[in-house]
Amino acid sequence: MSGAAGTRYDCIVIGGGHNGLTCAAYLARAGRSVLVLEAAGQVGGAAVTREFAPGFRVSACAHLLHLMPGSLMSELGLPAHGLKLAAERMPTVALAPDGAHLTLDDPAGGVPRGCTPADAAAYGAYCEHLQRLAAALAPVLGITPPRLATSAWADRRTLLGLGWRLRTMGRRDMRELLRIGGMCVHDLLEEHFEAPLLKGALAFDAVLGSNYGPRSPGTVFTLLYRLAAAAGEGGGLAQPAGGLGAVSQALAGAAAAAGAEIRMSAGVARIVVRADRAAGVVLESGEEILAGAVVSSADPKTTFLRLLGPEHLDAGFVRRIVHVRSRGLAAKLHVALDGPPQFPGLAATALRSRLLWAPSPEHIERAYNHSKYGEFSAAPMLEITVPTAADAALAPHGSHVISVIAQYAPYTLAAGWTQGREPFTSLLLDTLETLAPGLRARVRHAELLTPTDIEREFRITGGHWHHAELALDQFFMLRPVPGVAQYRAPVEGLYLCGAGCHPGGGVMGIAGRNAARALMKEAA
Repeated sequence: MSGAAGTRYDCIVIGGGHNGLTCAAYLARAGRSVLVLEAAGQVGGAAVTREFAPGFRVSACAHLLHLMPGSLMSELGLPAHGLKLAAERMPTVALAPDGAHLTLDDPAGGVPRGCTPADAAAYGAYCEHLQRLAAALAPVLGITPPRLATSAWADRRTLLGLGWRLRTMGRRDMRELLRIGGMCVHDLLEEHFEAPLLKGALAFDAVLGSNYGPRSPGTVFTLLYRLAAAAGEGGGLAQPAGGLGAVSQALAGAAAAAGAEIRMSAGVARIVVRADRAAGVVLESGEEILAGAVVSSADPKTTFLRLLGPEHLDAGFVRRIVHVRSRGLAAKLHVALDGPPQFPGLAATALRSRLLWAPSPEHIERAYNHSKYGEFSAAPMLEITVPTAADAALAPHGSHVISVIAQYAPYTLAAGWTQGREPFTSLLLDTLETLAPGLRARVRHAELLTPTDIEREFRITGGHWHHAELALDQFFMLRPVPGVAQYRAPVEGLYLCGAGCHPGGGVMGIAGRNAARALMKEAA
């Protein structure tokens, strides 16, 4: 189909990020006529691969594939649409200042290499226990959250199913989940382990991408969420060949093969409302396109406050959307090197791993403290990958790329990022230099993406990659706010499918699949 005047689609999907493409693919496979509108010149949203220096390419925001269910990849046939993995089941290496690094091959089993005997004895039981709790929660991610205070049988059935799932956990596990769910991860780790390096590595995943430190209440919940998303179908950490953009391209291929039309450089200016119902969109070019339903993969604030407009919403609902916590605290650093980085004590083959710089929970907490006062961390925690170690095509021959997620870098920096960009970039390079001596001399180019850059480049309000903070009060039937937690907006014909709705961020596509199923069920 073309977007010519008079053309009407069954569904318009705003945003060609991975969730929008997933939603479009499922809708098109169900026989709907679907148009995907992407403002950028390529699909993918924050899951894109782009050149940041001549000849050097990198996954621009998200840089590892971890949480996408195998069933989704199989259902959409992503391997047949070009998705290949350059590295699978990537180990995690906790870097130590003295070179005595700690390797976690697979959090689901096996003792980390380099553990003390006491921690080695505790590690297996700890992982088995958390994995069991996470597995009980995993099915929650793939369902439409129920509404509360409703007599609808579908909502009651979902609530009964949740209650039964908790009951079948057994009394001991149910009590333990209630005990630790709202706990801070620091206290949980203190119960089990001694070594600061192991505790730092395990605390890292509880606060990655969040506005929390290890001592923040609820960080055990965020850790369980990450484990639940990977439970059962997860294949561990993986690096797609060609970067995360290859995942988005495969999703676009699946959507197009099912009959969806995808238009790039087609930014949406506003959602058309007629007779109190979403009826289509107006593009930034002025073109109007009509549809029976509009599905937005943009963040909730962009969707409701900018594209729809508060005039179409209840004042109380608008107030809740305004107060959704969505300010990012993670920055992204890309470094082009003229040779491989060398980490003392780390074999060259280990560059294919995920490398963490979080020597203790206390280190992470001190890094977090700065953000409370509008400062970037003086000693940030880092997630480091060297994508060219597994995929040499991302850089010129003999050269390498380093991709780093750095916390904490507040969206609202007191000094402003115009002043803070160079000092923070220099601080991150100095930190990498201490971990890999000689790296500074190999740097050909460095690019820093602050939360404000992420907001501008990927059109995510606040620069938060989850679109909304993942927290107990912004999760499941409360995500992003009550009244829109079932993917359906208060305005008829308008739906959400992005990371700001259940189950949240990460390159998983579950929100897109859930939203498509909810829309099709309602239309049936």
